Amino acid sequence: MKLRTPALFFALAACLTCLAAQPAQANDPRTRGALAFSENGCTRCHAIRHNGGTKGPDLSGVGRRRSDAQIRTQIIEGGKQMPPFGDVLQDSELDDLVTYLHSCRDKTKK
Repeated sequence: MKLRTPALFFALAACLTCLAAQPAQANDPRTRGALAFSENGCTRCHAIRHNGGTKGPDLSGVGRRRSDAQIRTQIIEGGKQMPPFGDVLQDSELDDLVTYLHSCRDKTKK
């Protein structure tokens, strides 16, 4: 079969690339955590690498400053003007979100 238009070829290639990448992404807790961060509105208040809101602290280096347990407690209980998300997130979403945030280990600016 010969494709006559380059645009059709590139569109097909892009679709196949996306489909091939989905299973790997679905199995990566950091990727699922980043998605949970975005889908649950965390970016309204928090930024990571200058992307997101400014109402809450920038979380680019939270993985260097806080343990998994501290990150989990903050998300579940809230505090310091952050609402609690313990009743909003499923356990698997919380696990993935903690994994993602703990992987955010950029050096903080002083």
